[in-house]
Amino acid sequence: MAIVTALMVIATIRPDALLYLALPAALLVGPCLICIGGVPVGRLLLARLRWWWTAMRGRTRYRAGIVVDHQRAFQLPGVLAALTLLSAEDGYGGRYGIVWDRRAGLLTATLRVVPASTWLADRSDGDAWVASWGGWLAGLGHLPAVRWVSVTIDTAPEPGSTLADSVERTMDPSAPVSARAILNELVRTAPAAAADVDTRVSITFDPKASPTRPRALTDAVAELGRLLDGLASRLGGCGVTVLGRATAAEIAGAVRTAFDPHSRGEVNRLLAASDDPDVLGWCDAGPVFAREHPDRYEHDGGVSVSWGWHEPPRQNVHSDVLAALVAPGPFPKRVTLQYRALPAAVASNVVQQEVNAAAFRAQFRRRTGRDETARDSWDTARARQAAAEEAMGAGVCLVSMYATVTVTDPDQLDRAVAQIESAADTSKIRLRRLWGSQAAAFATSLPCGVCPAELAHRLPR
Repeated sequence: MAIVTALMVIATIRPDALLYLALPAALLVGPCLICIGGVPVGRLLLARLRWWWTAMRGRTRYRAGIVVDHQRAFQLPGVLAALTLLSAEDGYGGRYGIVWDRRAGLLTATLRVVPASTWLADRSDGDAWVASWGGWLAGLGHLPAVRWVSVTIDTAPEPGSTLADSVERTMDPSAPVSARAILNELVRTAPAAAADVDTRVSITFDPKASPTRPRALTDAVAELGRLLDGLASRLGGCGVTVLGRATAAEIAGAVRTAFDPHSRGEVNRLLAASDDPDVLGWCDAGPVFAREHPDRYEHDGGVSVSWGWHEPPRQNVHSDVLAALVAPGPFPKRVTLQYRALPAAVASNVVQQEVNAAAFRAQFRRRTGRDETARDSWDTARARQAAAEEAMGAGVCLVSMYATVTVTDPDQLDRAVAQIESAADTSKIRLRRLWGSQAAAFATSLPCGVCPAELAHRLPR
């Protein structure tokens, strides 16, 4: 806009100067105005240049040592390198895990929940759960220390270890041979039809934004523990059962199974058999090898592809809109919804700006003689509805979504990609493959408190 204004001023003073400035101005303005898939060409070129520079410096590859002894031993790759895992007391005789971002000072704790199925509930119950969830998110606007909340649905084909261990413990050695043969056949064939589903709510806490301003790490952890008690109690009315806070071993196990899908059965068996909350540590979570490509992410035992939310549904959203996307499938996948609640004092200004923008577009159409489309009318109505709901106490959140699918056989990658994109189309959601940001998107769906929007504002080191 500044370049266009400057050209208009020059054309008024020296019209002949446009002959020399037209081509340079077109080269500068063109990449900003021409879009491919809704993204300016200039931004795509800048992203490609950054990727080329990063790859040339070898920062897209990670190789861990088997035997190492230095201060950075066993750190995780990429954006996870600055994170470490803490174990804290919950005040009730137990312990839970906290992921500490040593660079930004953020603390992330995870709640393990089991959602109720809307298919087995009345429509009124589902509406009540959605309303309670909206109230829960609105309450985050009054908690300045909560930076964002990530809800992750982690699904994978059942590895068979859970059923096999259960049958082995309960089977009577003196049972008839035919009965034992039937149970063994059930154990062998059941994993093909069963799924391992884990739902997590990760809450990222910023001690610097807390009204109490804790100075020490121990004070910040104590403040986080008190905050989790209130959030977990209110979360129970949103159609989920809160199982408790995830331990450090459970967080490390979730990261480990994401990097190495083959270890899912061993990790589940280890967590179920041991009462030690620290049976798995941060040094057990990371991969031995990882390499990021523009369109995929290679790591121990698997290849992953990640997408980001390009456009939400443009029609009314029902409670089961994401059912097709989050339902278990033939491949391990994680779908993460990330909510960044705006402060209550800022929310009213944001929705008012949306109303003003809709009024400006309507006035511009009248001045230019353009007809109003159905989409324009719907957008205006939605902006006014959002302003009215905010005035009645609703909160305003910035919502983003990330999806990651992992295959253990690279030949199955195209099939897995088609399955995710088809499920997104069924949910009326437009996903965009995150070219050049596969490692960051992969980390976002882990219970580690990674937010790509926040990473974009960090200065590189």
